[in-house]
Amino acid sequence: MLSTGMSNGSMVHCRLSPGLVTKPVRHLNVQEMWYCTAGTGQLWRSTGDQEDVLDLVPGVSCSISPGTCFQFRSDGDVPLEIVIATMPPWPGEQEAVPCEGKWLPSA
Repeated sequence: MLSTGMSNGSMVHCRLSPGLVTKPVRHLNVQEMWYCTAGTGQLWRSTGDQEDVLDLVPGVSCSISPGTCFQFRSDGDVPLEIVIATMPPWPGEQEAVPCEGKWLPSA
């Protein structure tokens, strides 16, 4: 966690090793803002009948609203690195609920 103790947000640095794929989840209450700082990858997002895949490269930013299913993967030779701001602050693991995804998650 990069920043804690704030009443209306938190921030974390995420690093996903090359070739790995996250488990698909949706958040119950928090909204996230992402900023890619290194590596390459893709982010899949789905809200009901709409879905998209965003290429993640340094300088790309995006948001994830509550209830949006999402999953991401690291495609390059170096780790994918993302700074994530969460509003309100991250409440704990119970916030991330499993959902159907686009890719097979890594073990």
